[in-house]
Amino acid sequence: MTADPEGKALAQLRRGALENCVLALLAEDERYGYDLVGELAEAGLVASEGTVYPLLSRLRKDDLVTTTWRESDAGPPRRYYSLTPTGRRALADFRVAWSDFRASVDRLLDGKAQQ
Repeated sequence: MTADPEGKALAQLRRGALENCVLALLAEDERYGYDLVGELAEAGLVASEGTVYPLLSRLRKDDLVTTTWRESDAGPPRRYYSLTPTGRRALADFRVAWSDFRASVDRLLDGKAQQ
């Protein structure tokens, strides 16, 4: 098996964490979709809008985010996303789970697994 840092394993990690990264960005402040795409791309988590907008739609259907339309000085109205109380709870739960998961993986990768 050859190492492929941009291969399947990394893609799966990104996909698995992306939803919660969006929730974390929205926990800071409401944002519009293109702003989220830019921040996620800058962090190396997504390459296109085609990944983020379907995710935002699903988060809205799952009542994790809510949307409002606002006029824009730079063009058409923008849809802004913000966390719902359910979304805040989901993010809090993920933060706990992620911390535990990361610690377990780090122990194994560092060769410190209990025997």
